[in-house]
Amino acid sequence: MRCAILFFLMTFLTTYANGQERKRARAYGVRIGVLPTGKNNAITDVKGVKVGHTTVFEGSTIRTGVTAILPHDGNIFQQKVPAAIFVGNGFGKLAGSTQVQELGNLETPVVLTNTLSVGTAMNAVIAYTLKQPGNENVQSVNAVVGETNDGYLNDIRGRHITEQHVLAAIQDASAGAVAEGNVGAGTGTVCFGYKGGIGTSSRQLPSQLGGYTVGVLVQTNFGGVLQVNGAPVGKELDHFYLSDQLKDKADGSCMIVVATDAPVDARNLERMAKRAIMGLAKTGGIASNGSGDYVIAFSTDPELRVPYASSQKTETVTLLRNDEMSSLFMAVIEATEEAVINSLFKAETMMGKDEHEVEALPLDKTLKILKRHTVVNN
Repeated sequence: MRCAILFFLMTFLTTYANGQERKRARAYGVRIGVLPTGKNNAITDVKGVKVGHTTVFEGSTIRTGVTAILPHDGNIFQQKVPAAIFVGNGFGKLAGSTQVQELGNLETPVVLTNTLSVGTAMNAVIAYTLKQPGNENVQSVNAVVGETNDGYLNDIRGRHITEQHVLAAIQDASAGAVAEGNVGAGTGTVCFGYKGGIGTSSRQLPSQLGGYTVGVLVQTNFGGVLQVNGAPVGKELDHFYLSDQLKDKADGSCMIVVATDAPVDARNLERMAKRAIMGLAKTGGIASNGSGDYVIAFSTDPELRVPYASSQKTETVTLLRNDEMSSLFMAVIEATEEAVINSLFKAETMMGKDEHEVEALPLDKTLKILKRHTVVNN
């Protein structure tokens, strides 16, 4: 009871201090990069993409959840999308990655959860796929499930995620604005020693560069030396990996999902996925020994969908040339960087297992640092 009371008290103080709710970075004038964002500045700005969360917050020890990303509204198994995987540091569990790498396509929603719930999530994704109309004869499903370890705040050994939690995240997925911070798979995560969570952002290319959209969603649970738009926030707050005051290790993980409507195949999607790690590095992430840093990238272009069955022995598709990829690379870097920062700006102080407490990034101090370094646009 004491933990629950303290948690809600701290949440209230953090969220409503000075009568203001914690906002995304751009609401405070922090504008990362040079490309414009999409309407919602979210991965759902890529047409067809939907995101759903299930947040599991119970008692004083359960702080976990599920986040599902759907590339389109239809039967994903029957109409697969081109996809690629890039591993920044492989201390993690990304189920289904080898088939995506081998065949270059994605046939299920992408699900994110905690480390010990990957198996449960796979079962749920398989059940979801098998029950879809048209899949009655399907006998193999490549469920793609990623994770980070939320065991500092969450009773991870209790394995509280159920198949119903996963199915709810998939079924409740929607377009539009995406909840960030302490939600879904980001409920119990820690980033740069502060409360991490779910973050998202997007970039819209100008018409002369194709007008394509790139969206990124992250589950942040990693360490390093925090930088916000180039400003040394972690250093000035004296709160970073190897600092005397920080007890937590830098080990952790970051799951990154990249979506685009550009006509790019698995080869160039992998090149885009590589750039997401560059965006992660711009926030101060160091891909430590114990960090699982994975990127899943896919294209929603309807012309590139891969049918499960076809009578055609060949296919003809239209793809962007390599020379046209640079603007998409920059879009990925910018959107990844901002998605990470959004996860920190929106996350709130949390207490969890064993009365562990992880404070939210102090926005008042952070904004003062940013103003001193002239990275806030008034």
